[in-house]
Amino acid sequence: RNVMPKTLDGQLTMEKTPSYFVTNEAPKRIHSMAKDIKLIVVVRNPVTRAISDYTQTLSKKPEIPTFEVLAFKNRTLGLIDASWSAIRIGIYALHLENWLQYFPLSQILFVSGERLIVDPAGEMAKVQDFLGLKRVVTEKHFYFNKTKGFPCLKKPEDSSAPRCLGKSKGRTHPRIDPDVIHRLRKFYKPFNMMFYQMTGQNFQWEQEEGDK
Repeated sequence: RNVMPKTLDGQLTMEKTPSYFVTNEAPKRIHSMAKDIKLIVVVRNPVTRAISDYTQTLSKKPEIPTFEVLAFKNRTLGLIDASWSAIRIGIYALHLENWLQYFPLSQILFVSGERLIVDPAGEMAKVQDFLGLKRVVTEKHFYFNKTKGFPCLKKPEDSSAPRCLGKSKGRTHPRIDPDVIHRLRKFYKPFNMMFYQMTGQNFQWEQEEGDK
C-alpha cells in the first residue's frame, strides 16, 4: 500500500506482478490490504506457456538442459516433472483454488492470452467493462506487427511512435519433440478441464492442433 500512488475519487490504481497468481501467500495478503480489489489474470495454453517460459530462461542461460530433459522426472515412463516451475505455473486450477479461498469469482477476470493476440480490442473491452470504465481503448488503438507476430498499441490522437512489447516478447520458440508436446497436453488436460469448470470459461486449449 505504501508504494502505491495516491488515488483520487474516479481514479483506479493498477499494479502488475505475474508471480502473485502462483505465490501461496499473495491472496491472503492482498485480501487483508483490500478485500474489494479487482483481479485480472491473463492465461494462455499451459503447454505454450511452459515452452515460452523455457525460451526466456534459455536466452539468459544458454547452458541449461533441453526442454525435453527438464520436463520429465522419467522420460521412459513419461512422468512429467510438475515441480519444475515452467510446468507448475500452468496448473491454473491449483493456483486458482488458493485465490477462491479469499475472493469470489466475480472479482476475478480471466483474459485469454490467445484472444488477446487475435482480438486485442475485444479482450480490452471486457477488461474495461470489468473495471467499470468507459470503453476508451478500441480497435483503432491496435495494429498487427508482422515482425513481432502480435498486436502493438498506437495512440490515434497523436503521432507518437506505436508501443510494442520489448525484445523479450515474441521470441522464436525452439523446436520441441512432438511426443513431449503430446505428453504435456495429456498431463494438462484434466487440470484445464477443472479450470474451465471453476471459471465457467472454456479456453479451448485442447482444440489447438499445434503449438508454435
